[in-house]
Amino acid sequence: MQAKKRYLILLSAGACLALLSYLGGVRLPAASRSRRDRGRNARRPDQPWPHFSDPLHLFLPSDQTDTEEYNLHVSPRQKRDVNTSVYRGRRCRVDSCFDFAPCQKNGFKVYVYPQQKGEKISESYQNILATIEGSRFYTSDPGQACLFILSLDTLDRDQLSPQYVHNLKTKVQNLPLWNDGRNHLIFNLYSGTWPDYTEDLGFDIGQAMLAKASISTENFRPSFDVSIPLSGFLKYNSIPPLRKYALVFKGKRYLTGIGSDTRNALHHVHNAEDVVLLTTCKHGKDWQRHKDARCDADNAEYDKYDYKEMLHNSTFCLVPRGRRLGSFRFLEALQAACVPVMLSNGWELPFSEIIDWNTAAVIGDERLLLQIPTTVRSIHQDKILSLRQQTQFLWEAYFSSVEKIVLTTLEIIQDRVLEHGSRSSLMWNSHPGGLFALPQYSGYLGDFPFYYATLGIKPYPKFTAVIHAVSPLVSQSQPILKLLVAVAKSQYCSQIIVLWNCDKPLPAKHRWPATSVPVIVIEGENKVMSSRFLPYETISTDAVLSLDEDTVLSTTEVDFAFTVWQSFPERIVGYPARSHFWDGNKERWGYTSKWTNDYSMVLTGAAIYHRYYHHLYTNYLPTSLKGMVDQLANCEDILMNFLVSAVTKLPPIKVTQKKQYKETMMGQSSRASRWADPDHFAQRQTCMNKFASWFGAMPLVHSRMRLDPILFKDQVSILRKKYRDIERL
Repeated sequence: MQAKKRYLILLSAGACLALLSYLGGVRLPAASRSRRDRGRNARRPDQPWPHFSDPLHLFLPSDQTDTEEYNLHVSPRQKRDVNTSVYRGRRCRVDSCFDFAPCQKNGFKVYVYPQQKGEKISESYQNILATIEGSRFYTSDPGQACLFILSLDTLDRDQLSPQYVHNLKTKVQNLPLWNDGRNHLIFNLYSGTWPDYTEDLGFDIGQAMLAKASISTENFRPSFDVSIPLSGFLKYNSIPPLRKYALVFKGKRYLTGIGSDTRNALHHVHNAEDVVLLTTCKHGKDWQRHKDARCDADNAEYDKYDYKEMLHNSTFCLVPRGRRLGSFRFLEALQAACVPVMLSNGWELPFSEIIDWNTAAVIGDERLLLQIPTTVRSIHQDKILSLRQQTQFLWEAYFSSVEKIVLTTLEIIQDRVLEHGSRSSLMWNSHPGGLFALPQYSGYLGDFPFYYATLGIKPYPKFTAVIHAVSPLVSQSQPILKLLVAVAKSQYCSQIIVLWNCDKPLPAKHRWPATSVPVIVIEGENKVMSSRFLPYETISTDAVLSLDEDTVLSTTEVDFAFTVWQSFPERIVGYPARSHFWDGNKERWGYTSKWTNDYSMVLTGAAIYHRYYHHLYTNYLPTSLKGMVDQLANCEDILMNFLVSAVTKLPPIKVTQKKQYKETMMGQSSRASRWADPDHFAQRQTCMNKFASWFGAMPLVHSRMRLDPILFKDQVSILRKKYRDIERL
């Protein structure tokens, strides 16, 4: 009986302890807790220092099993799902806080609210709105919109900032289409203020998505928000092949408060040789009143070094957190091909949903700062080269301008909304990047010309000729009929499409010559120039041979050009070459047709390229550029060259010199007067600068390479030459 009593007492006591533990946990006495906490921060004699077989492995602290923050059984993403957040729509996902109906009905269209009178808008936010309004996503009709963008400036929500917009809560709630933020996207760079710098925006965002810089892992809502970078850019980028430093940093040191721990500790790692980590206390109005014993020495060392020289001469660049999680140093490092070493625990890296940052950065831990130099020194040169190459790709593809950051944000959201047409990880993380690989064209990588080499495949060995006709058919001796016959005789020709952009009615079928391949005549859409680059379903081959109606080419020339293109399927290959140059006197880009030793364009009047570029021209380029081409009835060939060079970062390829390209082709053409018209040439100069402005830089690349047939012009028997007819042209 006594044993039974003791058993019941023990059982009751155990149940009570379990209940107390469940409700709040057993708290140790203060003395015990302090001993336990001191023990946590000290390394036990039998506890080895952490060893990493892969130096790029995430720096996990050796005591992770002893802290609540690094519980082995709970991942950071699981933690943030149960944690409280500064955003009311904490549980929002695309499927719960987004209305797909307007997107499925009208496609991915973006509406920008009209700007309200008297509302101040920063230059940065104006650039964002202008980018959206100039993109292919924009619609001025809210009834067609899938996504809504505020015209109220939400970029800077620091109450101490002069850019801070007051009474935003009321203004947002009064918007007629707000609908608790549903299908809205809010851009933000700065939130919170001194001393805690919280991520609260100062108004209820409801069910709106956030495109936010310095967003924490805890507050980031996966597959809903988009992490963007702080966009501060360097103006110059000259990267020497050899790097003087292994690791550098130059920036502010905060004596107290949030973000001060890591930057205060950087002097322990600085050796003034291969590791140069500089901080200064000289910032803020009262810095002298608050400076510590190290400030004067730090400031003196800080002033010895030029930041740009350091940045461009270092292999790795430290990116520690500041007052907020994000830092301008991140993009500065990417641009300089300096591998970022991240020290900002809990920061959701920019575009983390699509970018594999392990291929372009070293992800460190703030608590293991002293291990950083040893770790970066141990990374093999081959790995460093790979990391640096990826930094340059990511910079060029997604971060080199405000426009690219905004468009990448919209593309990410479009992929979520239209999941059946979303891009793969390879598309986002390999050249040319997700902005140029449109999933609406195909979900198979082998359908895109720039993945052929990676996949080890070749294009289909036939081409479709597309002849652009703008003149009425009045004589059987017109160049277009001779061209049609010559192209049809090519062993590689699959079919010929005549795009009828003439104001006169279509000629009767018997007017066209009989050929061994199908000839399809299509009326051009609205009779505009851009219609020659529409993605016609009748184009069934990978290769498109684009021809003007007055082009003079022999069958041999067609065969040779196509043979060359098969080795360079991502580029434009053809005959008539042109070039661009910078006019220093007028400070603008110039266009020239003079015969020189180099070129940067191959005109699409006689050129071969991949049919994907028809899709990209139609669906990627903004209406403003295509509208300009159609209004001028000019420059469509220049625009196509801009586009392809922007994708490939390579020049086109000119084949076999043919000086008489335009001179002999225009003799009887109605277009002859246009090529001789000085206004026509002036328009092309204007187009060059308009296009360069939209692309953000000049994408055209000069080349001095010309590919000729083997033994071309050599003093040997003509019978030994495969393309012997070209000799006579």
